Parts: sequence; structure tokens; C-alpha cells
Amino acid sequence: MSNESPLIQSMRTAVAAAPADVPLRLHLAELLLGEGLGEAAVAEAAVALQHAPGDAGARALMMRAMGLPAPADDKAETAEEPEQPAAHRPSTGFDWAAAENEVAGAVPPRFVPPAPAAGPGAGAPEAPLAADGSGDPGDATAWEVDTPGSVTLADVGGMQEIKDRLEAAFLAPMRNPELGRLYGKSLRGGLLMYGPPGCGKTFIARAVAGELGASFMSVSINDVLDMWMGNSERNMHEVFETARRQAPCVLFLDEVDALGAKRSRMQHGGMRNTVNQLLTELDGVGGANEGVFVLAATNVPWDVDIALRRPGRLDRTLLVLPPDAPAREAILRYHLRDRPIESVDLGKLVKVTEDLSGADLAHVCESASERALLDSTRTGVVRMINMKDLLGAAKEVRPSTDPWFASARNVAMFANEGGMYDELLAYLKKRRKL
Repeated sequence: MSNESPLIQSMRTAVAAAPADVPLRLHLAELLLGEGLGEAAVAEAAVALQHAPGDAGARALMMRAMGLPAPADDKAETAEEPEQPAAHRPSTGFDWAAAENEVAGAVPPRFVPPAPAAGPGAGAPEAPLAADGSGDPGDATAWEVDTPGSVTLADVGGMQEIKDRLEAAFLAPMRNPELGRLYGKSLRGGLLMYGPPGCGKTFIARAVAGELGASFMSVSINDVLDMWMGNSERNMHEVFETARRQAPCVLFLDEVDALGAKRSRMQHGGMRNTVNQLLTELDGVGGANEGVFVLAATNVPWDVDIALRRPGRLDRTLLVLPPDAPAREAILRYHLRDRPIESVDLGKLVKVTEDLSGADLAHVCESASERALLDSTRTGVVRMINMKDLLGAAKEVRPSTDPWFASARNVAMFANEGGMYDELLAYLKKRRKL
């Protein structure tokens, strides 16, 4: 990278800002090829082909970078390319049609049988936990409501402790409204989920909605915030009114630290009014919130206004940690289910991916696929994704949760007011992160 010209470095910056811009990426590959950086040019062309598999220019450029004969209509452009010795290049060009046929006939994914000693999570369901775009529908707008879905907590791989806590503290009273009325329990509730990013808080919220047979609304600051004075408060009110009309409904407040940030730190009165409106709506004066279950998620609970955690609002908290071993197995199965793989030892892969979030695990599978794809284009022989690809990808991916734990450690140790972070402290001590 240090030997690259300033022009190429500038082009890399531009490509990083627009990774899906195929012409821009191909221009970078041309510059790299002109500088004699064939391997780097092949890598850029391979990424371009992922975005545009039928792009003839990307295919021709990759063949040139690999020293392969160009297609008939590109030979005029590559007539002056230096020719590699016959011993170092395939006798024919890369046959894309044959490669597609070979992949189309690949057998279904095959896993190495698990070890005889099965753990408590051996039967984890094949479902993703992360909300990283892997099987999780996109966020709804403030006025869009999803009908009751089929996703339940049974679809969440592993994480049994979280399921038990949800059942005991939140779900059981809601499933038995008659018993709740007997004891004066209203059919409403609020729960704040916190933890490192990419660990499945959104997916858990959808699973709770499925458990309750309730509609689901997902709301973020983009759905509420408005540049005109008063509109943000009105939008917040409309969000809750929509949820009330659709009751029973799970209202999911994503990144609640933005929607309900500490008012003491705000200098803009408009945003303070929005937080005040959120507090008023959560109170639901006169039982207006009956049948509305508010779930909120944040990566930085220490930035959430303390008034939101007052009894009757988001008065219960749940720490969502990186997936445990059964959950990692379920996530890896999910992301490998449609890819051509061979002899994958999931048990070994689960052990080497400890501390990775659900989003990290999805990235491991994607990186392993890219390794196999690039190797196939270089050799001209399509091959399966194997254990070497997955272990190599896992070795390169650093846990994205580490920076979060570095920040959370100080808060848990020195600002644990009311014991809110006792569960986090116990986890940090158990993992020797203190």
C-alpha cells in the first residue's frame, strides 16, 4: 500500500466512499494494473463482479490482470500486454458458463458430524440472531405496522438465560391477562435492552412480538425528528397513537439513546421537548397504553435520560451479550445454508469465534465466500468453501464488541447507580475483562 501513487490512494478513498460504484472500482483496477500491481487489480475486479456479475468489462479486466487470454472483442485493447510463460497460465480463458453450471450442480451444504459429547445447546435452531441485515426485515417507519409474525424466541439460537429472563419478567404476565387483572397487573410494560452492537436486540424484539401474537412497530430517530418546531413532538405522539390503535402491539424504539437522550446535556430546546413528549406518551395517562408493550434498545444506556427508567416506563433492563456457543452455531448454520461448502466442522468454528457478535459471524461467512470466489477466478476451477477459508476469515475478524466493553467497563465500575450494571459487572469478572 505504501508503494502506491497518490492518485491510486485517492482513488481508494473514493471507492471506499462508494463501494457499489462499479465503474469507479474498475478505474481503480486499471490504475493498479498500469502500476504493475496485478494482485490488487484482481481483487478489485473480483469485488466489482460481486456487484455486477454480468459486467463484461470487469471480466475482461480480471483476465488481463491474471494474464489470461482476453475475450475476442477485447483482444485489440490487450495486444500489447506482456505475455506470461505458458507454464504459468491456463491454456484457455476462464469459462464462466461452465463455472455457473458447476456451481448449479453443487450438493447441499455438508457439515462434519458433531462430537459425541453434545452440549446443552446441541439442538439450537437454525436462525440468525444478529440484526445485521441477515434475515431480519428492515426497520418500519413510524406509521408502518407489521402484522403478527411467525418468529418467536424458539427461533433465537441459544441465549437461554436471556429467554428465561424475558419469560419470567415480561412475557409470562402478558400471556396471562386474566391472572394479571386478578393481581392488579395492567396489560402493558416497558423493557430496556442494552449491550454491544450487532448482538441481536432487534431480532429479540421481533421474537417477543411473535411470542405475544402482537403487531410490531420499529421506530428510530429518523422517523421522529423533524426540522420544523413542534413536528417532532407530533410525530412522537402519532407513533404511540398508531401503536394504541393496533394493540396488542410491540413498539420497538431503536437507539433510544438518540430518542431519549439526557436532557441535561441538550442545548437545543426542540430536542428536549421531544424527550418530554416521549416521557408523556410512555405514561399513557388514563390507561391509554393498555396492550402496548414498549421495548427499547441502546448501545449506550448511560446516555439515556434517567426519567425513562422510572417505574411504569422502561423500568426493566436486559443485558444482551455476544452470542454463546449454541447461538454461534445457529448463526453460522444460517449464513452457510445457501453457500457451497464442504467438510465444515462447526464445533471447531464455534470455538474459534468466541466473543464475536452476530454481525461479526455474518462477516466471517462473507469473507470466506470471497476467498473461495477469488481463488476460483485465479485458478479457473470452481471449488467449495472449505474449513481453511472459514478459519482464515475468522482469524482476520477482530471482535467488534471489544471497544464497547472498554467503554462499558468504566461505567459499570464507577457509575453503577442503583445496581443497574450488576449483571454487566458479573459478566466482565467472569470473562476476566476487569
